[in-house]
Amino acid sequence: MISAISGKLLEKDAASVVVDVHGVGYEVTIPLSTFYLLGETGSDVSLRIYTYVREDTLQLFGFSSKAERGLFLKLIAVSGIGPKLAVSMLSGMSPEEIVSAIRSDDVAKLTSIPGVGKKTAERMVVELRDKMGDFAAEPAAKAATATGEDVESDAFEDALSALVNLGYRPKAAERELRKAVREGTEMTVQKLLKRSLQLLAGS
Repeated sequence: MISAISGKLLEKDAASVVVDVHGVGYEVTIPLSTFYLLGETGSDVSLRIYTYVREDTLQLFGFSSKAERGLFLKLIAVSGIGPKLAVSMLSGMSPEEIVSAIRSDDVAKLTSIPGVGKKTAERMVVELRDKMGDFAAEPAAKAATATGEDVESDAFEDALSALVNLGYRPKAAERELRKAVREGTEMTVQKLLKRSLQLLAGS
């Protein structure tokens, strides 16, 4: 069972990375909370891993910290939440926001994430509220900054594509992205995604 991977970052996008470990490329599905903290391609990367195995599937899910992986494991223990939805949740909100919503019984906040219905959110609160006391987020590394190779229009389009893939309606995603740009948000995919997700969640 693979529990951690360290190597060179070969490829990255908002949903997955390829990590070169001694000449072998591992494709790893990641949430946006991890994507925000990635360096540029070619840089060193270390991820905590959850290995998802079924009869016809072997998929790796990667996280920036042990705490983030721990929250993911708590989420998938809830009835009706699989790895894909758990990753979407960690993409739609920061781990701290998810924990806060669960602790405060904020079902409306949780249902702002695409794919999370009221019943699922209520189950999360009931099943996890008393299990959040030991959650402590590890200090986050600084997100990668833009380089001269970043192109503003490409960053916008990549951020829009990521939001649509997460389940947000294209028009709503584009509207909040443009609002983020007007606010002066730095034109990198990481910063645009983070701010537009805050706007989509009403925060």
